[in-house]
Amino acid sequence: MLESNAIALEWGLIEDQRVKGIYIYKVPLDEKFNSKDEYYDTVNSRFSTHYLDLNIKPSSKYRYYFKTYSDNAESTPSKSTVLTSLDVMDSVTWLYAGTGMPRSAKIIWRPHTNQKVKAYIIQRRTLEENVWTDIATVDGRLSAEYIDDKLKDKYTYIYRIRAYTYDGITSKPSEEVKVTTKALPQDINKISATTDLSRRIEIRWEKSEAEDFLKYNLYRASNIDGSYTLLAILVNNSYIDTIEEDGKQYFYRVSVVDKDGLESKNDKQSVMGITLIKPKTPSLVEAKLIDGKVKISWSKEDPRIKSYIVQKRYKKSLFDESIADFEGINGVEFIDSEIESDKIYYYKVFGVDINGLKSEPSIEVELKVGDVLVKDAFKQSPKTLEKEQVNSKKDLITPLQDFN
Repeated sequence: MLESNAIALEWGLIEDQRVKGIYIYKVPLDEKFNSKDEYYDTVNSRFSTHYLDLNIKPSSKYRYYFKTYSDNAESTPSKSTVLTSLDVMDSVTWLYAGTGMPRSAKIIWRPHTNQKVKAYIIQRRTLEENVWTDIATVDGRLSAEYIDDKLKDKYTYIYRIRAYTYDGITSKPSEEVKVTTKALPQDINKISATTDLSRRIEIRWEKSEAEDFLKYNLYRASNIDGSYTLLAILVNNSYIDTIEEDGKQYFYRVSVVDKDGLESKNDKQSVMGITLIKPKTPSLVEAKLIDGKVKISWSKEDPRIKSYIVQKRYKKSLFDESIADFEGINGVEFIDSEIESDKIYYYKVFGVDINGLKSEPSIEVELKVGDVLVKDAFKQSPKTLEKEQVNSKKDLITPLQDFN
């Protein structure tokens, strides 16, 4: 009996009682046989009539002959018999692979007709490789599908199958099939972000042309090479990032996600956006007391400024402070007639742009009403205005204790 990996030998029953057993001799005819002694194995009983040789290669020729032996002698060699093992079993006859799947490949085949088939060995290589790798074993002759996952994007793989029998025979390889996985969505190459909006940044980008488009992922970071975190998931190609800070800077990236969950790369295109910075601070020019009124003037430092706010504060009592804001001032001076003697007043100026964005305050000027000397000292700055001596009698308030 012949198989691709085994040869079964059979002979008649030996009646000679002197025989203790049988020597088996084997000569491979398809390869060089260098041993002088062709002895292969021993059968230790004359009653045995069968021998199974499992050390066989497929499609190979072997010559066998026998000798019997007794306690003191052995017979002459029997007549030689030449046997050829069967060829390797063919694999499955039909194989198909679905292409264009996201990071995976599906292989299907027609089940093998040989009832001895126990399983299928799935083998894979790439275009750059010459060696096949066993990646999976699918049990069951009637099994006809395998899905290979965790593959690279837009990458080509080659597959083939070998059938494996219950008696350990591995078939020839099947035909080969190629699979190319699905590509990532096209990157977003055009993206813009505003730098002139008050407390918000508007981000816009080109619309994706992907047929199976699902959504956009918008990412944000504080630095261009920093850690980008997911800011928003969108279906429109624009977004307004509301930020409660002036002059705040962020960097943005956008990716496309398709219906299979594949996300485009986004590390090649970043854009910087900045919320509008505050207007420049007005510069105080003069602060003085004239005819019982406070006059304050300043210079316009920023063309963005459309109006001004003057803030006045003073102490009503030891524990009560009054603060008033005079808004909507279009010029560059302010006159305050609502002042009282023997009080200290503090003034500072803010610039306001068309968006209502307010500048940092100017230096604060201090005016004391009731002294001959009007102190124009600016707090929070080394600079002070020139002090003026009030010469006009109507500007002079003389303390009561100075009268004779």
